[in-house]
Amino acid sequence: MAPSMKIVFGLLTFVTVGMIIGALFQLAFIRKLEDSYGTEFPSFIRGHKRQNGGYLQLPRGVPFWDNDKEAEVLRLGYVKPEVISWSPRIIVLHNFLSMEECDYLRAVARPRLQTSTVVDTKTGKGIKSNVRTSSGMFLNPAEKKYPMIQAIEKRISVFSQIPIENGELIQVLRYEKDQFYKPHHDYFSDTFNLKRGGQRIATMLMYLSDNVEGGETYFPMAGTGECSCGGKMVRGLSVEPVKGDAVLFWSMGLDGQSDPNSLHGGCEVLAGEKWSATKWMRQRATS
Repeated sequence: MAPSMKIVFGLLTFVTVGMIIGALFQLAFIRKLEDSYGTEFPSFIRGHKRQNGGYLQLPRGVPFWDNDKEAEVLRLGYVKPEVISWSPRIIVLHNFLSMEECDYLRAVARPRLQTSTVVDTKTGKGIKSNVRTSSGMFLNPAEKKYPMIQAIEKRISVFSQIPIENGELIQVLRYEKDQFYKPHHDYFSDTFNLKRGGQRIATMLMYLSDNVEGGETYFPMAGTGECSCGGKMVRGLSVEPVKGDAVLFWSMGLDGQSDPNSLHGGCEVLAGEKWSATKWMRQRATS
């Protein structure tokens, strides 16, 4: 093997091993969160001593903050992770947002909703398409500094284990009756969109409303059975929109390559309004 090929092979091996180790750390973190849910307070906070001495005992199932702002921001003791697929990697984070946070995002977005677009692979600009029939808007950089938005951003970063600076601005979407988003990939297949931050590696999709019929998030390549999508039974796996829940899924596999199994879509809304907020995360800082 030529020296140059050995170097390339060595670098690829190093990157792959690094991503596998990173994924194992991430899974260990999720496992710790799963273990903490429903206990007196999270295991890594249990035993926390009061400044005036002694330990506070709470009824089982009551979250324990004791003025711990970090735990409050992360909603430790409330968020319940549930791994629903390994290929693609998908985790449902129950109670990820508070009801107040859901209502706040909707209130901020409502006056500025516009017809949703898709990214043009040639120009990188948004263009209208019948693939996506919702309305939406992006929070601006100034709004990203609001305390409630900062708390959500921090929570997304910790649960995804991806730095805040690698994330795009949060997009808020509204799907009304008969609206949908056909199955697609979040990763880019062109070079233009890779210039700022590199490839999209993961997505956090947060549900902001309830009492919705249909509107599931659908993964055609996940699972081995059938699921409901807009009132129809189809092959794959779907997640029902529940206010406050979030779906974290990865567009990139452990080998560092885009994962075609991450194909997903928004099923047709049959009744009510489906509100959601999306955060895409990239390989590097976006600014």
